[in-house]
Amino acid sequence: MSVDFADTARAQKARMIKRRRDLHRYPELAFQEVRTASIVAQALRELGLEVQSGVGKTGVIGLLEGAQDGPTVLVRADMDALPIQEANQTGYVSLNPGAMHACGHDAHTTIGLAVAEMLYAARDQIRGRVKFVFQPAEEIGEGARAMIAEGALTNPRPDFSIGLHVWNNLPIGTVSVTPGPSMAAADILNISVRGSAGHGAQPDQTNDAVVAAAQMINALQTIASRNVAPLESAVITIGTIHGGEAFNIITDHVEMTGTIRTFTAATRELVHRRVQEICSGTAAALGCEAAVTLREMTRTVNNDANLSERIAQIAADLLGPEHVRRDVRTMGSEDMSYFMDDIPGCYFFVGSANAAQGLNYPHHNPRFDIDEEVLVIGATLLANSAFSLLGMPT
Repeated sequence: MSVDFADTARAQKARMIKRRRDLHRYPELAFQEVRTASIVAQALRELGLEVQSGVGKTGVIGLLEGAQDGPTVLVRADMDALPIQEANQTGYVSLNPGAMHACGHDAHTTIGLAVAEMLYAARDQIRGRVKFVFQPAEEIGEGARAMIAEGALTNPRPDFSIGLHVWNNLPIGTVSVTPGPSMAAADILNISVRGSAGHGAQPDQTNDAVVAAAQMINALQTIASRNVAPLESAVITIGTIHGGEAFNIITDHVEMTGTIRTFTAATRELVHRRVQEICSGTAAALGCEAAVTLREMTRTVNNDANLSERIAQIAADLLGPEHVRRDVRTMGSEDMSYFMDDIPGCYFFVGSANAAQGLNYPHHNPRFDIDEEVLVIGATLLANSAFSLLGMPT
């Protein structure tokens, strides 16, 4: 038995746009999604789902039981915004200073609630159950682990996990379902450089931590170009550097932070080792010391090949095979990876850009916005995908 949710999603378009714009006006940062979580929990309860609130601080779980026994499918949507001052001039611009939905999580939440409504209406045809997970704090890589620590993957344990990301790197009407690694693992890098201070006019009497830090920044870039195999991928970015307090004083201390992105465990191990070696070796050569700490932020989003093919075919039936790609990978990261760590899953991209309407600014940009037709496409594809997985052998 099959259900096509395209007409239902189309009928919901106006309501989805209204909800998405409301969420956009009131963005909430990581672990502060109180209003958003309240809206989600109320909507799920009104449908009649079994609802848990406050999971992982502000997360919400809704459980939909089908009419027959079968697998459990986890459908995940993230809710948090970014610390960005919005620069758009729309009628739904952020009303919370310094916060903005600049990555599309307002759309993800909207789509997740629409899918819950559509699948609830078809519950008599569902074999199994759907576990809707509305997650906080994706942008800081902590929300998924917080929810998992409080039981998000138990009672019942999911057999499959799926989710989507609206994607302004693809035009509206295009979908990417990429098997295997599709989003990179991310690590947070901290480097502390210690030297000896002195007068800016007498550098010979110091061990300059700033010079050592500068050499490290340049040398770290040779890891990707000279240590990582050419057909593999790695990114090492230093995002902050702080040192010194006066123009004529050579400081003895510099702090740097950055990010490391890799796809495979072997490459990640190699990069971590070379970062340590380069920092300690460069510091020693310049009479300084370096302390390096690395903290895991996310793991690789690794899409199950069979689920990816099934969902790609659903997308092809919806949009036409010429609008479905299977090769989009990004060094961007996602803590959806923790839900997929040992549960077969698929996380796919739904194109949301419309250059003709000026809706093609990149994610995390203060002018980011989407073509809201993606709400219809995303809800249809996610609902059809979840329904397709229900009743599958586990």
